[in-house]
Amino acid sequence: MDKIALPPGLPVGFRFHPTDEELITYYLKPKLLGTDPDVDRVIAEVDFYKFEPWELPSKSKIESKDRMWLFFFRRDYKYANSKRVKRTTKTGFWKITGKERVIKDQDTKACIGKKRTLVFHRGSAASSRGERTDWVMHEYFVESDHTFPNQVL
Repeated sequence: MDKIALPPGLPVGFRFHPTDEELITYYLKPKLLGTDPDVDRVIAEVDFYKFEPWELPSKSKIESKDRMWLFFFRRDYKYANSKRVKRTTKTGFWKITGKERVIKDQDTKACIGKKRTLVFHRGSAASSRGERTDWVMHEYFVESDHTFPNQVL
């Protein structure tokens, strides 16, 4: 995958580090609506659960020394007509920790999306026994009229 460098002329220390609100407003919604083709130049779409967490950094489109990478992916459900999301990889599973957090528009205070935190565990999800790792994922999704049911960031 081709890496992109940030434009020349940016000050030393500049980082691509959008806020939760910016991720929903300027990246996830335009991706879902197909209104901004540049979004795909910045954030890769990957089949997320086909990779182990340590394989994902190489899939990122932005080179970064920070330990944060952004990806678009589509939810894969365990069964047809199920609301249960499949979050397993070959060696483990991603487990939701804590509660969903609401992301609000700073100006209107309206809910524009939600965020979940997941931690990767090595082992079997079926037995719910797994060794917790230090890999953490924040899953962002648009809370709307079901126009975008499967796409997350």
